[in-house]
Amino acid sequence: MAYRNLREFIARLDREGELQRIAEPVDIDLEITEITDRVSKAGGPALLFEKPRSARDGKDYGIPLLINTLGSKRRLELALDAASIEEVAGRIDELLDVKPPSGLLDKVRMLPKLAELGSFFPKSIKGGPVQEVIERETLSLQQFPIMKCWPQDGGRFITWPMVITRSPKTGRRNVGCYRMQVFDNSTTAMHWQIHKGGAEHFRTLARAAGRPVAALSPAPRGGEDTAATARRLDVAVAIGADPITMLSGILPLPEDLDEFLFAGFLRREAVELVKCQTVDLEVPAEAEIVLEGYVDLDDMRTEGPFGDHTGYYTLPDIFPAFHVTCITRRRDPVYVSTIVGPPPMEDYWMGHAVERLFLPLMRRQMPEVIDMHMPAEGVFHNLMIVSIRKRYPGHARKVMNTIWGLPGAMFTKCIVVVDDDVDVHNLREVAWKAFNHIDPERDIQFTLGPVDQLEHASRLPNFGSKMGIDATHKWSSEGFTRPWPDEIKMDNGTKKKVDEIWRRLGLERKL
Repeated sequence: MAYRNLREFIARLDREGELQRIAEPVDIDLEITEITDRVSKAGGPALLFEKPRSARDGKDYGIPLLINTLGSKRRLELALDAASIEEVAGRIDELLDVKPPSGLLDKVRMLPKLAELGSFFPKSIKGGPVQEVIERETLSLQQFPIMKCWPQDGGRFITWPMVITRSPKTGRRNVGCYRMQVFDNSTTAMHWQIHKGGAEHFRTLARAAGRPVAALSPAPRGGEDTAATARRLDVAVAIGADPITMLSGILPLPEDLDEFLFAGFLRREAVELVKCQTVDLEVPAEAEIVLEGYVDLDDMRTEGPFGDHTGYYTLPDIFPAFHVTCITRRRDPVYVSTIVGPPPMEDYWMGHAVERLFLPLMRRQMPEVIDMHMPAEGVFHNLMIVSIRKRYPGHARKVMNTIWGLPGAMFTKCIVVVDDDVDVHNLREVAWKAFNHIDPERDIQFTLGPVDQLEHASRLPNFGSKMGIDATHKWSSEGFTRPWPDEIKMDNGTKKKVDEIWRRLGLERKL
């Protein structure tokens, strides 16, 4: 049974010893970050700050703050309600394996599967807990314990929102996770990067209005032009929900796949949605907090700096301003936050979930792939290690180029391809074999293409170079005519003899 809401998940974490409640008043500016960073890097629990406060504002918040929610493999498994992430990946693999029925008997056999899939579609209902309190005239973001995470941050940031938009052209919904810098009581930045779904909806609006997006720049903040509604895009921001629905906004799904539908598949139960009060969008009925509003083509502002997941500050840049028109919430909401910075942190485990859940999809497109790994130090897009079953000359390079052509992996800066006998999760083994196997001039490939908008080392914003390393055994058909040496391994007979005398050697106490 899926968690209905965040509260059920918090109760589960409590029962499992995966939650630490903190009754001591702690400042939302920097202090919560420092505590969470230490706990996260030590592999510690989720944290529920029951009395967040602000020394700067002289304010005690009546709303608790939950953080490090999915900051371990164990909590990811609890969130997915599965014995392992691989178990859920297996369900995705089975879904991808569905073939069109060829006859009447096959059609009959498929009926239960189709009925199950049909039950995952989002379900619209008339009301929900997230609308227990509705604020329009007296709304204020200052009621929530929104954190300033790092010393050079440009302000306080909402860091785990589910940002919901619809394409002005197709009506297709997108759910993304884009940080939001708070400007005042009712305005934030909307940091959707150029390659994200929300940004594409904004560009679609601009094109329809005859406004080239490249020309969008900060505009003077004047009075509201209520007649210019064609310049506005409705946006709803949900904060806090059941853990899988929260995770759905982070997953790199295909463009035509609804995030709430996929969340329903992972939950094995449909996500219930309610219609917003002031915008034409739907939000999770069991969410904790919802911010309704719009972005305007004529209100672009400077956002940042922000201490990002790369471990470096993202520098100030221009993004749309989000205007809040209504706040709906539970009577006693829980505010959910996360922090990013020098890895590993909670976002590493979210990336780990992405890695394992989408491996089946990668294998469908590249059957030769055995396994993949994105180490924490690679901050998702800087390093991917892939093991393959090599079948022909140049096979490793084919894999690199295919990965750079995948929507969710096109930003990967460095790809290392190894043979199928290499454990990609053992970085010591990967380094040993990769460095032994390569002739740098022959085996390193460079290419140019799109890079992550947060990439600070590229020659231009959003465009730079990438590197692929073919660390597989080289064949004569690839121009390698020298003998390839065997790997040093002890024979099994000797291993067995040493096993028999091992305890008598008295070495265990010394090792």
